[in-house]
Amino acid sequence: MLFKRLPVLLAAPFLILGGCNTLESAGDQFAAGIGLAEDAPRSYTSSEESEAARIGVAVSDEPLASKAGAAVLTSQGNAVDAVSAMFFTLAATYPVAGGLGSGGICLVRQANGQVTEFDFLTRTPARSGAYGVPGAVRGFADMQRQFGALPWQRVVAPGEAYAATGFPISQALSVRLTAAQNIVRLDASLAAQFLDEAGQPRTAGTEVRNPALGQTLSEIRLNGADGFYKGVSGARIEAYSNAQGGAVTLDELAAVKTQQGAPGTRNTGGLTIYQPGARTGAGAFTASLFDSLPRLRGPGELGSAVRQLLARFGVASVPNDLGSTGFSAVDASGQAAACAITLNGPFGSGRTATGTGVVLAASPLAQTGLASAFLAPIIGVRDGTVAIATTGAGGPNGAAAAVNAVLQTAGGRTLGRRSDLRGSGSAPFDAVNVISCTDEACIALPDPGGHGVAAVADDAVN
Repeated sequence: MLFKRLPVLLAAPFLILGGCNTLESAGDQFAAGIGLAEDAPRSYTSSEESEAARIGVAVSDEPLASKAGAAVLTSQGNAVDAVSAMFFTLAATYPVAGGLGSGGICLVRQANGQVTEFDFLTRTPARSGAYGVPGAVRGFADMQRQFGALPWQRVVAPGEAYAATGFPISQALSVRLTAAQNIVRLDASLAAQFLDEAGQPRTAGTEVRNPALGQTLSEIRLNGADGFYKGVSGARIEAYSNAQGGAVTLDELAAVKTQQGAPGTRNTGGLTIYQPGARTGAGAFTASLFDSLPRLRGPGELGSAVRQLLARFGVASVPNDLGSTGFSAVDASGQAAACAITLNGPFGSGRTATGTGVVLAASPLAQTGLASAFLAPIIGVRDGTVAIATTGAGGPNGAAAAVNAVLQTAGGRTLGRRSDLRGSGSAPFDAVNVISCTDEACIALPDPGGHGVAAVADDAVN
Protein backbone atom coordinates (compact mmCIF):
# COMPACT_ATOMS: atom_id res chain seq x y z
CA MET A 1 0.00 0.00 0.00
CA LEU A 2 1.20 3.50 -0.85
CA PHE A 3 0.66 4.86 2.63
CA LYS A 4 3.05 2.22 3.92
CA ARG A 5 5.67 2.58 1.20
CA LEU A 6 5.84 6.40 1.35
CA PRO A 7 6.68 8.48 4.44
CA VAL A 8 3.93 8.61 7.01
CA LEU A 9 0.89 10.41 5.56
CA LEU A 10 1.07 11.76 8.60
CA ALA A 11 -15.30 35.38 0.83
CA ALA A 12 -19.15 41.13 1.81
CA PRO A 13 -20.14 41.62 -1.81
CA PHE A 14 -21.40 38.89 -4.06
CA LEU A 15 -19.36 38.26 -7.18
CA ILE A 16 -20.98 37.25 -10.44
CA LEU A 17 -18.80 34.39 -11.60
CA GLY A 18 -16.28 35.59 -14.09
CA GLY A 19 -17.68 39.14 -13.92
CA CYS A 20 -17.49 42.36 -11.97
CA ASN A 21 -20.97 43.08 -10.56
CA THR A 22 -21.40 43.23 -6.80
CA LEU A 23 -24.04 43.73 -4.17
CA GLU A 24 -23.59 46.46 -1.60
CA SER A 25 -21.33 45.39 1.25
CA ALA A 26 -23.44 47.11 3.91
CA GLY A 27 -26.13 45.20 5.69
CA ASP A 28 -26.48 41.96 7.52
CA GLN A 29 -22.99 40.55 8.13
CA PHE A 30 -24.40 37.08 8.39
CA ALA A 31 -26.43 36.99 5.15
CA ALA A 32 -26.13 39.89 2.71
CA GLY A 33 -22.50 40.30 3.67
CA ILE A 34 -21.70 36.89 2.24
CA GLY A 35 -23.94 36.96 -0.80
CA LEU A 36 -27.11 35.53 0.68
CA ALA A 37 -29.29 38.59 0.20
CA GLU A 38 -32.73 38.04 -1.29
CA ASP A 39 -31.62 39.18 -4.73
CA ALA A 40 -28.64 36.84 -4.90
CA PRO A 41 -29.00 34.04 -7.45
CA ARG A 42 -29.70 30.59 -6.06
CA SER A 43 -28.06 28.59 -8.83
CA TYR A 44 -24.65 28.84 -10.40
CA THR A 45 -23.11 27.89 -13.72
CA SER A 46 -20.52 25.16 -13.55
CA SER A 47 -17.10 25.07 -15.16
CA GLU A 48 -16.73 28.85 -15.58
CA GLU A 49 -13.24 30.27 -15.93
CA SER A 50 -12.60 33.75 -14.60
CA GLU A 51 -11.82 36.92 -16.47
CA ALA A 52 -8.18 37.92 -16.40
CA ALA A 53 -7.55 40.16 -13.41
CA ARG A 54 -4.81 41.20 -11.02
CA ILE A 55 -7.30 42.15 -8.30
CA GLY A 56 -7.76 38.63 -6.99
CA VAL A 57 -9.09 35.34 -8.26
CA ALA A 58 -10.25 32.10 -6.65
CA VAL A 59 -11.00 28.63 -7.96
CA SER A 60 -12.44 25.44 -6.51
CA ASP A 61 -14.42 22.32 -7.38
CA GLU A 62 -17.68 23.79 -6.02
CA PRO A 63 -19.33 27.07 -7.22
CA LEU A 64 -20.48 28.46 -3.88
CA ALA A 65 -17.03 27.99 -2.41
CA SER A 66 -15.40 29.88 -5.28
CA LYS A 67 -17.91 32.67 -4.76
CA ALA A 68 -17.08 32.84 -1.05
CA GLY A 69 -13.36 33.04 -1.81
CA ALA A 70 -13.77 35.85 -4.33
CA ALA A 71 -16.11 37.70 -1.97
CA VAL A 72 -13.52 37.98 0.78
CA LEU A 73 -10.95 39.16 -1.74
CA THR A 74 -13.32 42.02 -2.55
CA SER A 75 -13.75 42.77 1.16
CA GLN A 76 -10.10 43.67 1.81
CA GLY A 77 -9.19 40.02 2.39
CA ASN A 78 -6.13 38.30 1.02
CA ALA A 79 -5.47 34.90 -0.52
CA VAL A 80 -5.26 33.12 2.83
CA ASP A 81 -8.60 34.60 3.90
CA ALA A 82 -10.02 33.39 0.57
CA VAL A 83 -8.94 29.77 0.90
CA SER A 84 -10.07 29.73 4.54
CA ALA A 85 -13.53 30.97 3.52
CA MET A 86 -13.59 28.37 0.75
CA PHE A 87 -12.77 25.61 3.22
CA PHE A 88 -15.57 26.47 5.64
CA THR A 89 -18.00 26.89 2.74
CA LEU A 90 -17.03 23.50 1.34
CA ALA A 91 -17.75 21.98 4.76
CA ALA A 92 -21.41 22.85 4.15
CA THR A 93 -21.78 22.73 0.36
CA TYR A 94 -19.37 19.91 -0.57
CA PRO A 95 -19.25 17.51 2.40
CA VAL A 96 -18.40 14.61 0.12
CA ALA A 97 -14.80 15.88 0.24
CA GLY A 98 -14.51 19.14 2.19
CA GLY A 99 -15.80 18.50 5.69
CA LEU A 100 -14.64 19.69 9.09
CA GLY A 101 -13.48 16.14 9.72
CA SER A 102 -10.87 16.34 6.96
CA GLY A 103 -7.14 16.92 6.83
CA GLY A 104 -4.84 18.35 4.21
CA ILE A 105 -1.93 20.47 3.06
CA CYS A 106 -1.68 24.17 2.13
CA LEU A 107 1.12 26.24 0.65
CA VAL A 108 1.18 30.00 1.31
CA ARG A 109 3.36 32.40 -0.66
CA GLN A 110 3.57 35.80 0.98
CA ALA A 111 3.97 39.02 -1.00
CA ASN A 112 7.58 39.20 0.21
CA GLY A 113 8.32 35.87 -1.48
CA GLN A 114 8.47 33.62 1.59
CA VAL A 115 6.64 30.31 1.14
CA THR A 116 5.35 28.22 4.06
CA GLU A 117 3.83 24.75 4.04
CA PHE A 118 1.06 23.86 6.49
CA ASP A 119 0.52 20.13 7.07
CA PHE A 120 -2.63 19.12 8.94
CA LEU A 121 -3.41 15.64 7.67
CA THR A 122 -5.78 13.31 9.46
CA ARG A 123 -4.08 10.81 11.72
CA THR A 124 -4.86 7.47 13.23
CA PRO A 125 -6.11 7.48 16.86
CA ALA A 126 -3.83 5.88 19.40
CA ARG A 127 -6.30 3.02 19.78
CA SER A 128 -6.85 2.76 16.03
CA GLY A 129 -10.51 2.48 14.94
CA ALA A 130 -12.49 3.43 11.85
CA TYR A 131 -12.19 7.22 12.09
CA GLY A 132 -9.35 9.66 11.54
CA VAL A 133 -8.47 12.48 13.92
CA PRO A 134 -9.30 15.66 11.92
CA GLY A 135 -6.64 18.30 11.38
CA ALA A 136 -8.16 20.80 8.95
CA VAL A 137 -9.94 23.17 11.35
CA ARG A 138 -6.73 23.64 13.33
CA GLY A 139 -4.70 23.98 10.14
CA PHE A 140 -6.83 26.74 8.64
CA ALA A 141 -7.07 28.52 11.99
CA ASP A 142 -3.29 28.56 12.38
CA MET A 143 -2.73 29.66 8.79
CA GLN A 144 -5.36 32.41 8.87
CA ARG A 145 -4.10 33.71 12.22
CA GLN A 146 -0.59 34.08 10.86
CA PHE A 147 -1.24 35.35 7.36
CA GLY A 148 -4.92 36.39 7.04
CA ALA A 149 -6.07 40.03 6.91
CA LEU A 150 -9.73 39.68 7.90
CA PRO A 151 -11.24 38.82 11.28
CA TRP A 152 -11.61 35.08 11.82
CA GLN A 153 -15.40 35.40 12.05
CA ARG A 154 -15.54 36.70 8.48
CA VAL A 155 -14.01 33.61 6.92
CA VAL A 156 -16.12 31.12 8.92
CA ALA A 157 -19.46 32.94 8.42
CA PRO A 158 -20.15 31.89 4.79
CA GLY A 159 -20.10 28.20 5.59
CA GLU A 160 -22.08 28.75 8.77
CA ALA A 161 -24.79 30.64 6.89
CA TYR A 162 -25.08 28.02 4.14
CA ALA A 163 -25.33 25.21 6.66
CA ALA A 164 -27.88 27.02 8.83
CA THR A 165 -30.10 28.65 6.18
CA GLY A 166 -29.65 26.30 3.26
CA PHE A 167 -27.99 26.13 -0.13
CA PRO A 168 -28.78 24.65 -3.56
CA ILE A 169 -27.04 21.38 -4.39
CA SER A 170 -24.54 22.19 -7.12
CA GLN A 171 -23.92 20.04 -10.16
CA ALA A 172 -20.49 19.34 -8.72
CA LEU A 173 -21.97 17.88 -5.52
CA SER A 174 -24.82 16.15 -7.38
CA VAL A 175 -22.46 14.06 -9.48
CA ARG A 176 -20.51 12.79 -6.50
CA LEU A 177 -23.67 12.40 -4.43
CA THR A 178 -25.12 10.06 -7.04
CA ALA A 179 -21.96 8.00 -7.13
CA ALA A 180 -21.82 7.75 -3.32
CA GLN A 181 -25.54 7.21 -2.67
CA ASN A 182 -25.04 3.80 -1.12
CA ILE A 183 -22.76 5.39 1.48
CA VAL A 184 -25.29 8.15 2.14
CA ARG A 185 -28.08 5.62 2.76
CA LEU A 186 -26.18 4.12 5.67
CA ASP A 187 -26.04 7.34 7.72
CA ALA A 188 -29.25 8.87 9.08
CA SER A 189 -27.97 12.45 8.97
CA LEU A 190 -26.62 12.24 5.42
CA ALA A 191 -29.74 10.43 4.24
CA ALA A 192 -32.06 13.04 5.74
CA GLN A 193 -30.14 15.83 4.04
CA PHE A 194 -29.39 14.36 0.63
CA LEU A 195 -32.02 11.67 -0.14
CA ASP A 196 -35.61 12.40 -1.16
CA GLU A 197 -38.76 10.65 0.07
CA ALA A 198 -38.14 7.80 -2.37
CA GLY A 199 -34.63 7.27 -1.06
CA GLN A 200 -32.99 8.70 -4.18
CA PRO A 201 -30.30 11.39 -4.26
CA ARG A 202 -31.71 14.90 -4.37
CA THR A 203 -31.07 16.61 -7.71
CA ALA A 204 -28.95 19.65 -8.49
CA GLY A 205 -30.70 22.85 -7.46
CA THR A 206 -32.55 21.27 -4.55
CA GLU A 207 -32.28 23.36 -1.39
CA VAL A 208 -30.83 21.53 1.60
CA ARG A 209 -29.40 22.55 4.97
CA ASN A 210 -27.57 21.13 7.96
CA PRO A 211 -28.56 22.99 11.17
CA ALA A 212 -26.31 20.88 13.39
CA LEU A 213 -23.30 21.73 11.25
CA GLY A 214 -24.37 25.37 11.33
CA GLN A 215 -24.22 25.25 15.14
CA THR A 216 -20.78 23.63 15.07
CA LEU A 217 -19.54 26.31 12.68
CA SER A 218 -21.02 28.94 14.99
CA GLU A 219 -18.90 27.57 17.84
CA ILE A 220 -15.84 27.72 15.59
CA ARG A 221 -16.64 31.28 14.52
CA LEU A 222 -17.01 32.44 18.12
CA ASN A 223 -14.25 30.40 19.78
CA GLY A 224 -11.77 29.57 17.03
CA ALA A 225 -10.40 26.08 16.55
CA ASP A 226 -10.80 25.36 20.26
CA GLY A 227 -14.56 25.68 19.72
CA PHE A 228 -14.25 22.54 17.62
CA TYR A 229 -11.55 20.51 19.31
CA LYS A 230 -12.12 21.35 22.97
CA GLY A 231 -15.77 22.39 23.17
CA VAL A 232 -19.13 20.69 22.94
CA SER A 233 -18.39 19.52 19.40
CA GLY A 234 -15.26 17.71 20.46
CA ALA A 235 -17.06 16.00 23.31
CA ARG A 236 -19.82 14.87 20.96
CA ILE A 237 -17.29 13.51 18.46
CA GLU A 238 -15.60 11.55 21.25
CA ALA A 239 -18.91 10.17 22.51
CA TYR A 240 -20.04 9.13 19.03
CA SER A 241 -16.69 7.64 18.17
CA ASN A 242 -16.51 5.60 21.35
CA ALA A 243 -20.07 4.35 20.87
CA GLN A 244 -19.15 3.20 17.36
CA GLY A 245 -15.75 1.74 18.21
CA GLY A 246 -13.93 4.62 16.53
CA ALA A 247 -11.59 5.39 19.45
CA VAL A 248 -11.16 9.16 18.88
CA THR A 249 -10.68 10.80 22.28
CA LEU A 250 -11.18 14.38 23.43
CA ASP A 251 -7.56 14.49 24.56
CA GLU A 252 -6.42 13.57 21.05
CA LEU A 253 -8.66 16.23 19.53
CA ALA A 254 -7.35 18.87 21.94
CA ALA A 255 -3.77 17.90 21.10
CA VAL A 256 -4.10 18.35 17.31
CA LYS A 257 -1.31 20.56 15.99
CA THR A 258 -0.32 21.94 12.59
CA GLN A 259 3.13 21.22 11.25
CA GLN A 260 4.75 24.18 9.53
CA GLY A 261 7.93 24.26 7.53
CA ALA A 262 9.63 24.94 4.27
CA PRO A 263 8.07 23.25 1.25
CA GLY A 264 9.92 21.20 -1.30
CA THR A 265 11.48 23.32 -4.05
CA ARG A 266 12.92 22.84 -7.52
CA ASN A 267 13.85 25.09 -10.43
CA THR A 268 12.73 24.32 -13.97
CA GLY A 269 12.74 26.62 -17.01
CA GLY A 270 13.25 29.74 -14.92
CA LEU A 271 10.33 28.77 -12.67
CA THR A 272 10.87 28.24 -8.95
CA ILE A 273 8.43 25.53 -7.97
CA TYR A 274 7.12 25.00 -4.44
CA GLN A 275 5.51 21.66 -3.66
CA PRO A 276 4.70 19.55 -0.57
CA GLY A 277 7.85 18.57 1.26
CA ALA A 278 9.27 15.08 1.40
CA ARG A 279 8.08 14.61 5.01
CA THR A 280 4.63 13.62 3.66
CA GLY A 281 3.52 10.97 1.22
CA ALA A 282 2.12 13.79 -0.91
CA GLY A 283 5.59 15.29 -1.13
CA ALA A 284 7.13 12.01 -2.18
CA PHE A 285 4.52 11.30 -4.86
CA THR A 286 4.55 14.86 -6.25
CA ALA A 287 8.34 14.83 -6.45
CA SER A 288 8.23 11.54 -8.33
CA LEU A 289 5.74 13.04 -10.78
CA PHE A 290 8.05 15.98 -11.45
CA ASP A 291 10.88 13.55 -12.08
CA SER A 292 8.79 11.38 -14.45
CA LEU A 293 6.52 13.68 -16.47
CA PRO A 294 9.14 15.82 -18.27
CA ARG A 295 9.93 12.77 -20.40
CA LEU A 296 6.41 12.66 -21.84
CA ARG A 297 6.21 13.25 -25.59
CA GLY A 298 2.46 13.01 -26.30
CA PRO A 299 -0.86 13.75 -24.52
CA GLY A 300 -1.71 10.04 -24.33
CA GLU A 301 1.28 9.32 -22.14
CA LEU A 302 0.05 11.03 -18.97
CA GLY A 303 -2.11 8.14 -17.82
CA SER A 304 0.58 5.64 -18.66
CA ALA A 305 3.16 7.55 -16.63
CA VAL A 306 0.84 7.60 -13.63
CA ARG A 307 0.24 3.85 -13.83
CA GLN A 308 3.94 3.16 -14.02
CA LEU A 309 4.63 5.38 -11.03
CA LEU A 310 1.91 3.70 -8.96
CA ALA A 311 3.43 0.33 -9.81
CA ARG A 312 6.78 1.54 -8.51
CA PHE A 313 5.10 2.31 -5.18
CA GLY A 314 3.38 -1.08 -5.11
CA VAL A 315 -0.13 0.26 -5.70
CA ALA A 316 -2.16 -2.05 -7.95
CA SER A 317 -5.41 -0.06 -7.87
CA VAL A 318 -6.85 3.15 -6.44
CA PRO A 319 -10.49 3.63 -5.37
CA ASN A 320 -12.52 5.72 -7.82
CA ASP A 321 -13.37 8.43 -5.27
CA LEU A 322 -10.99 9.24 -2.45
CA GLY A 323 -13.08 12.10 -1.03
CA SER A 324 -10.62 14.89 -1.82
CA THR A 325 -10.81 18.42 -3.23
CA GLY A 326 -8.45 21.31 -4.00
CA PHE A 327 -8.75 25.10 -4.20
CA SER A 328 -6.52 28.15 -4.64
CA ALA A 329 -6.49 31.96 -4.54
CA VAL A 330 -4.18 34.75 -5.63
CA ASP A 331 -4.68 38.34 -4.46
CA ALA A 332 -3.65 41.76 -5.78
CA SER A 333 -0.60 41.97 -3.51
CA GLY A 334 0.93 38.79 -4.90
CA GLN A 335 0.05 36.54 -2.00
CA ALA A 336 -1.02 33.08 -3.14
CA ALA A 337 -2.46 30.09 -1.32
CA ALA A 338 -3.05 26.59 -2.65
CA CYS A 339 -4.77 23.89 -0.58
CA ALA A 340 -5.80 20.27 -1.00
CA ILE A 341 -7.88 18.39 1.60
CA THR A 342 -9.35 14.94 1.98
CA LEU A 343 -11.81 12.91 4.05
CA ASN A 344 -10.07 9.67 3.01
CA GLY A 345 -13.07 8.54 0.95
CA PRO A 346 -16.36 10.00 -0.30
CA PHE A 347 -18.10 11.35 2.81
CA GLY A 348 -15.11 9.99 4.70
CA SER A 349 -16.15 7.16 6.96
CA GLY A 350 -19.78 7.67 5.90
CA ARG A 351 -20.70 8.50 9.49
CA THR A 352 -21.86 11.80 11.02
CA ALA A 353 -21.11 12.49 14.69
CA THR A 354 -24.47 12.90 16.42
CA GLY A 355 -25.42 16.50 17.14
CA THR A 356 -22.50 18.05 15.21
CA GLY A 357 -23.31 17.64 11.51
CA VAL A 358 -19.64 16.68 11.10
CA VAL A 359 -18.82 13.82 8.75
CA LEU A 360 -15.87 11.97 10.23
CA ALA A 361 -12.92 11.11 8.02
CA ALA A 362 -12.04 7.50 7.48
CA SER A 363 -8.94 6.28 9.25
CA PRO A 364 -5.67 6.76 7.35
CA LEU A 365 -5.25 2.99 7.74
CA ALA A 366 -8.31 2.30 5.57
CA GLN A 367 -7.85 1.53 1.86
CA THR A 368 -8.93 5.08 1.05
CA GLY A 369 -6.37 6.39 3.54
CA LEU A 370 -3.83 6.66 0.75
CA ALA A 371 -5.77 9.76 -0.40
CA SER A 372 -3.32 11.99 1.46
CA ALA A 373 -0.48 10.84 -0.79
CA PHE A 374 -2.18 12.38 -3.84
CA LEU A 375 -2.74 15.91 -2.52
CA ALA A 376 -0.79 18.28 -4.74
CA PRO A 377 -0.91 21.99 -3.91
CA ILE A 378 1.82 23.69 -5.98
CA ILE A 379 2.93 27.31 -6.46
CA GLY A 380 5.30 28.45 -9.24
CA VAL A 381 7.13 31.78 -9.17
CA ARG A 382 9.00 33.51 -11.99
CA ASP A 383 11.02 36.72 -11.52
CA GLY A 384 9.51 37.27 -8.08
CA THR A 385 5.89 37.02 -9.28
CA VAL A 386 3.41 34.16 -8.96
CA ALA A 387 3.11 32.46 -12.33
CA ILE A 388 0.86 29.57 -11.29
CA ALA A 389 -0.99 28.34 -8.22
CA THR A 390 -2.58 24.97 -8.72
CA THR A 391 -4.00 22.04 -6.83
CA GLY A 392 -4.39 18.46 -7.86
CA ALA A 393 -6.65 16.43 -5.63
CA GLY A 394 -8.72 13.28 -5.64
CA GLY A 395 -6.15 10.80 -6.78
CA PRO A 396 -2.95 10.29 -8.75
CA ASN A 397 -4.41 11.65 -12.00
CA GLY A 398 -5.35 14.94 -10.36
CA ALA A 399 -1.85 15.29 -8.93
CA ALA A 400 -0.33 14.45 -12.33
CA ALA A 401 -2.52 17.03 -14.08
CA ALA A 402 -1.37 19.70 -11.62
CA VAL A 403 2.28 18.83 -12.14
CA ASN A 404 1.75 18.83 -15.89
CA ALA A 405 0.21 22.34 -15.73
CA VAL A 406 3.24 23.58 -13.81
CA LEU A 407 5.63 21.99 -16.29
CA GLN A 408 3.76 23.62 -19.20
CA THR A 409 4.15 26.96 -17.45
CA ALA A 410 7.84 26.31 -16.86
CA GLY A 411 8.15 25.56 -20.57
CA GLY A 412 6.87 29.01 -21.46
CA ARG A 413 3.26 28.21 -22.26
CA THR A 414 0.58 30.58 -20.95
CA LEU A 415 -2.48 28.72 -19.72
CA GLY A 416 -5.38 31.00 -20.65
CA ARG A 417 -8.31 28.61 -21.23
CA ARG A 418 -9.64 25.52 -19.51
CA SER A 419 -8.99 23.68 -22.74
CA ASP A 420 -5.27 24.42 -22.24
CA LEU A 421 -5.28 22.08 -19.25
CA ARG A 422 -4.64 18.43 -19.68
CA GLY A 423 -7.57 17.21 -17.60
CA SER A 424 -7.08 14.73 -14.85
CA GLY A 425 -8.69 11.98 -16.92
CA SER A 426 -11.22 11.03 -14.28
CA ALA A 427 -12.84 14.32 -13.20
CA PRO A 428 -14.77 15.17 -11.13
CA PHE A 429 -13.29 12.70 -8.67
CA ASP A 430 -9.70 13.50 -9.65
CA ALA A 431 -9.53 17.21 -10.41
CA VAL A 432 -7.03 19.95 -11.21
CA ASN A 433 -7.75 23.63 -10.58
CA VAL A 434 -5.32 26.26 -11.84
CA ILE A 435 -4.66 29.98 -11.41
CA SER A 436 -2.37 31.07 -14.24
CA CYS A 437 -0.70 34.50 -14.09
CA THR A 438 1.22 36.75 -16.44
CA ASP A 439 2.83 40.07 -15.55
CA GLU A 440 -0.49 41.79 -16.31
CA ALA A 441 -3.20 39.51 -14.96
CA CYS A 442 -4.26 36.20 -13.44
CA ILE A 443 -6.99 33.88 -14.69
CA ALA A 444 -8.48 30.96 -12.79
CA LEU A 445 -9.24 27.74 -14.63
CA PRO A 446 -11.25 24.85 -13.17
CA ASP A 447 -10.78 21.29 -14.37
CA PRO A 448 -12.21 21.05 -17.92
CA GLY A 449 -13.85 17.74 -17.09
CA GLY A 450 -15.36 18.74 -13.77
CA HIS A 451 -18.04 21.10 -12.52
CA GLY A 452 -15.95 23.63 -10.64
CA VAL A 453 -16.04 27.39 -10.99
CA ALA A 454 -13.55 30.23 -11.02
CA ALA A 455 -14.44 33.67 -9.66
CA VAL A 456 -12.78 37.06 -9.96
CA ALA A 457 -12.91 39.77 -7.32
CA ASP A 458 -14.10 43.27 -8.22
CA ASP A 459 -12.19 46.21 -6.71
CA ALA A 460 -14.96 48.70 -7.53
CA VAL A 461 -15.89 48.99 -3.84
CA ASN A 462 -12.35 49.48 -2.60
